[in-house]
Amino acid sequence: MLPMLARVLSCAVVGLDGFVIEVEVDVGRGLPSFTLVGLPDAAVKESSERVRSALRNSGLKFPNSRVTINLAPADIKKIGPAYDLPIALGLLVGSEQIPSEELEDALVVGELALDGGVRHVRGILPMAAFARSKGFRRMFVPADDAGEAALVRGIEVVAVPSLADVVMALTGVNPIAITQPGSGMEAAQLALPNAPAFVDFAEIKGQEVARRALEVAAAGGHNVLMVGSPGAGKTLLARALPGILPMLTVDESLDVTRIYSIADMLPPETPLIQQRPFRAPHHTISHAGMIGGGKIPRPGEVSLAHRGVLFLDELPEFDARTLEVLRQPMEDKIVTISRASGTLTFPSSFMLVAAMNPCKCGWHGDPTRKCTCSPGSISIYQKKISGPLLDRIDIHLQVQRVNFEKLSDARAADSSATVRARVQAARDRQLARFAGAGPTCNADMSVTHLSQFCPLDDAGSAVMKAAMNQMQLSARAYHRVLKLARTIADLVGADRITTAHLAEALQYRPRMEN
Repeated sequence: MLPMLARVLSCAVVGLDGFVIEVEVDVGRGLPSFTLVGLPDAAVKESSERVRSALRNSGLKFPNSRVTINLAPADIKKIGPAYDLPIALGLLVGSEQIPSEELEDALVVGELALDGGVRHVRGILPMAAFARSKGFRRMFVPADDAGEAALVRGIEVVAVPSLADVVMALTGVNPIAITQPGSGMEAAQLALPNAPAFVDFAEIKGQEVARRALEVAAAGGHNVLMVGSPGAGKTLLARALPGILPMLTVDESLDVTRIYSIADMLPPETPLIQQRPFRAPHHTISHAGMIGGGKIPRPGEVSLAHRGVLFLDELPEFDARTLEVLRQPMEDKIVTISRASGTLTFPSSFMLVAAMNPCKCGWHGDPTRKCTCSPGSISIYQKKISGPLLDRIDIHLQVQRVNFEKLSDARAADSSATVRARVQAARDRQLARFAGAGPTCNADMSVTHLSQFCPLDDAGSAVMKAAMNQMQLSARAYHRVLKLARTIADLVGADRITTAHLAEALQYRPRMEN
């Protein structure tokens, strides 16, 4: 056999960005050996044994000669088993067992089992989007990941169940059916999304102010802090929030799905996420788990909650450093993780919903039970939440205990479906207003957007001037009041912000002394 050089193209994902990886296979003369270079990690180095067994168990020959494999470019760390399939195909091309023409304009990814089966790999959606952007005609992916790859329009997806199947397809013995571009998106949109597990708003007795505040928050994507004694219903209200959140748009669904694909948290039966995420990490979470990180940076809770809700129960019990890292993502809607190997950026546009007791024992201000905390300990407990973090929260709620009469009232309040219809109508108004401007909800507006979409008349300006002086609002708080008032106006279909909308927005600003 004459020495032969083969090349198969694969893909790596760093952060949310894709890179073409050239798998160069040199099958030459010499004593049998297998050398793999190109900055591979342990999982990539072990591919030699997986590939060798997969070829043998698929009825194919492993070259009995000197084999050198280079993964280029060499300055990018190659991580994970996704290069098994392209390495195997490169060996088969290099040993002249299959032709190379069908692989010239294709990307190939997949992990090999010892019997030749092709297993799932993470990050298929961003890989497919990258392949389309670079003009590739088709992509060979594991059969389990074909639905995810087919969400991307403009690229043919070849679902590969096993190494033997792809070899028969490339040699013309038994072609593999090609999944049509965008068919995954069409199927996902036709399927009804599964209803999330939530508490129906109709089951929440009393708490009229809190219910109204959460409706406003859901309509505009605003941050909420609920303060109240144990058992008042803070967690119940938060758990009911997913039932009134608006549906994700197609672009938002793809954004969220891409993050979950990178984190390898995408259920195989759900290639497209159509429900807004609801993340509720425990207060023992580390700051790296919250913001993202690790030796190989992965998305944290703030990114997994992108376009959804990050619920922090028992807020003061979280580590102070963990809470403070939330400030920049809440403001910029992105999180940047810097390591010696490079800098990665993940999206983090989320609603922060937090709940806390007013003091350590929980009964400060309760009308029926006596607080056992000293004034000093109450102050220390409340000061665990810094002023800059509180200033980034739009709605501050005092959740009061519900009395027996309201708990036993058989009359049903508005259901989650009813509230969600109002929220969806308000979001639709915002999407129409912001068409081409950038924001997707009122909470995303910048200062420039505020001057364009939130003008005040003379009466409104007078109300805000008085509020600035009496409540000592910061510039950030002023802007957040305008965003909140815009959402309240959207809920009633008003074109302009009135003093009534401003008054309701301002009532959510008072908070505990810090």
